[in-house]
Amino acid sequence: MGIFSKIKEAVLGKTEEVKTGRTQPDSNWTKRGEKAPPPARPVTNVDVESRLSAMDGADKLNWRTSIVDLLKLLGIDSSYENRKELATELGRADYEGSADDNIWLHKRTMRELADNGGKVPADMLD
Repeated sequence: MGIFSKIKEAVLGKTEEVKTGRTQPDSNWTKRGEKAPPPARPVTNVDVESRLSAMDGADKLNWRTSIVDLLKLLGIDSSYENRKELATELGRADYEGSADDNIWLHKRTMRELADNGGKVPADMLD
């Protein structure tokens, strides 16, 4: 599981699985003439700010602007190596851990949460 997947699961929750427990329909269903189960439905309209604010320790961390504090709040290793891996997952291969890189990484993480069904305040996106 990638770093962003861990963030997404911690903030938005798990993707709703169909009754079979599969997240993807099995192509063998249609070969047997059975109707394939519907694909997993993504979580939508989760208020990211409210969910994060309600977590233990949120009031002691600057998670609204700091990627390091956001990861700490979620219980995810905030080391340089993990932040570099997250940046790579989100499309940036030249991450060096500078202040500008970390600002970009926080905003990109919030944008990805929004793109995956989270409701993120505009000031955390731009």
